[in-house]
Amino acid sequence: MPTENALKARSNNSCELCISPDNLSVFPVPPTSDLSAQQSIYLCDTCLGQVEGNTALDINHMRCLTDAMWNQEPVVQVVAYRMLHKLSAESWAQDALDMIYLEDAVKTWAEQGIAAAEREGPTRDSNGAELQDGDNVTLIKDLKVKGANFTAKQGTMVRGISLTDNPEHIEGKVNGTRIVLVAGYLKKA
Repeated sequence: MPTENALKARSNNSCELCISPDNLSVFPVPPTSDLSAQQSIYLCDTCLGQVEGNTALDINHMRCLTDAMWNQEPVVQVVAYRMLHKLSAESWAQDALDMIYLEDAVKTWAEQGIAAAEREGPTRDSNGAELQDGDNVTLIKDLKVKGANFTAKQGTMVRGISLTDNPEHIEGKVNGTRIVLVAGYLKKA
């Protein structure tokens, strides 16, 4: 409750992105948040759904970001930057990204969230095919295996792979040794 009260006071009881006074709630900004007002933002239902990715982006509604990006609160700047990045295919959003200025620590925080969101996607091979636990893959180039004193040769089949927390890596056995492989060097068999 103290966080919500602080956000109400900070935002004049309105959405910190679009200034709507309706259906407001606290949104702790990922990837890590201590649930304080400094790491949370007050959003209306429309903005909240789009920030969380639960609803399709309403490009016209998100034009409010061109004002929100100038907010003095770093947490609001972070959310505005991340949303502008999502909308960067739109010329107005790209123009806003080109103009926005963030302190180094704030920009690092904003980019951590973008990187975390990108990591949450599926694991894909070099051709873009989605990989699943138990799939068989083939190496598309020779890979020197650090610490195991051998080179995994191009064309080597890796059977029954396991996915990891990082969608860029998989685990599998090569020459009887369980190793982590970069998914971008693999092709689904």
